Amino acid sequence: MNTTSAAPAFLDQQQLHYLSTNSPIYYSPKASLVDGVPDHIFALAAPVIAYWLLSGFFHSLDISGWKWLEKYRIHESAEIKSGNLATRGEVLVQVILQQVIQTGMGLIWLTPAAAGDSVDHLANMLKLAGPMSSFIERILGQELSYHLLATRGAIGIYTLYWWAIPLVRLFIGIFLIDSWQYFLHRALHMNSYLYKKIHAQHHRLYVPYAYGTLYNHPLEGFLMDTLGSLIAERAAGLTPREATFLFVIAILKAVDIHCGYNFPWDPLQLVSANTANYHDIHHQVSALRDAATKPCSLGRRARACCSY
Repeated sequence: MNTTSAAPAFLDQQQLHYLSTNSPIYYSPKASLVDGVPDHIFALAAPVIAYWLLSGFFHSLDISGWKWLEKYRIHESAEIKSGNLATRGEVLVQVILQQVIQTGMGLIWLTPAAAGDSVDHLANMLKLAGPMSSFIERILGQELSYHLLATRGAIGIYTLYWWAIPLVRLFIGIFLIDSWQYFLHRALHMNSYLYKKIHAQHHRLYVPYAYGTLYNHPLEGFLMDTLGSLIAERAAGLTPREATFLFVIAILKAVDIHCGYNFPWDPLQLVSANTANYHDIHHQVSALRDAATKPCSLGRRARACCSY
């Protein structure tokens, strides 16, 4: 395909050169982000690595004995030992089991995709030129829109292709994961049979800690985390690299709200009201059947469901 001949009239050689030679800071021209590891495989490995790195960090704080942490720690270590019904060994085995199931399902679900310089990004950007120019013409009129496109058309296409569309896809992915987990989590609390047979296992950790985040009944782990994430990936149309980012952010947030620390400068606890403090209350015996949901996260803000 001759991308130059396919270019719309408002894009001159200077603008085409801009599109063909500029890329965002996050872009990698490599066929895979990690040499020898296809991106769809890395999308499965990255959240597991992120889980244990962040969990390991919080566990190191738990055993550090540093006095300055006391004002940020929600519970003392003695409370964790006495309040929880599951041993750390049991938690570790169950978490690893869930991650094995998660990875196996991902190997079936995710597929390879071209990335980096193996993708004709210029051709893809030029496909956006027609719809973008039509939209701007409806808003500004023919004369003004042509002048704008002739001088700033390449910047508009670049921004749409490299920033706006990926961010919209990620937002959709976050919204779908959040909504999926909200309604499933709510159902597990509202239905006494489902709670006793499935979700009660997660609440054996009355005092949560970081690497116990994925301590769930295997069926809950599959439905809540694995299937929900994979459906969001497919429905949002994410590339493997975008899916990697989504999966890592989702698992970091989950670990963070189970960490047992209320740091005022923790960015993951600033983005929503579902903080470690709130989630700790949710795990307490008195709150097991009352705090049925995780309010005020991104998806529920969009639905204005923050009245719990």
